[in-house]
Amino acid sequence: MTRIKICGLSKPEHILWANEVLPDYIGFVFAPSRRMVTEEQAVDLRQLVDRRILVVGVFVDAPLIQILSLLGKQVLDLIQLHGNESEQYIQSLRMHTGLPIIKALKDPTPLDLLSPAAFASDYLLLDSRQPGSGQCFDWSVAKACSRPFFLAGGLTMENLASAIQCCKPYAVDLSSGVEIEGQKNLQRMQQVVACAHRL
Repeated sequence: MTRIKICGLSKPEHILWANEVLPDYIGFVFAPSRRMVTEEQAVDLRQLVDRRILVVGVFVDAPLIQILSLLGKQVLDLIQLHGNESEQYIQSLRMHTGLPIIKALKDPTPLDLLSPAAFASDYLLLDSRQPGSGQCFDWSVAKACSRPFFLAGGLTMENLASAIQCCKPYAVDLSSGVEIEGQKNLQRMQQVVACAHRL
């Protein structure tokens, strides 16, 4: 079964929909974005999350103290680094937590898969150059990845099955692909979770 993460949840109704469709992961974005949530919002939203769903915090070159504050409030189950975080940054983070770390690579090349920061993480997330834009990247790079990875970037119900069959990811990650006019949509969430779990 391919696991699935639905990212960019920011409202109580989004959490209730996730509890209904049961993705494996949901993502709270803590970087500047129209999907961004504050620490206070994340604490409140976390209280609503079904315990079968793991919560991923998405950060972009964040000060370690920001991540540690959220860890202290037990908001997160995994940490996703979506900026230019170095191997040293990841090792510093590991000194404070045993939570799994996902390192995002934007528009990756085969060499990126071998970078020190990539190897310092537990999982990779392969994404397009502009995360959240709905654009795909060259899937041939994903096919060459020998480590567990999340596949993101331009995934929708229309291409999800072919993406899974082509790239064989550990998990898929959707945000704009479950939205209509920039808003999360329950029906689309239902469709993509059913599709991923079927393959």
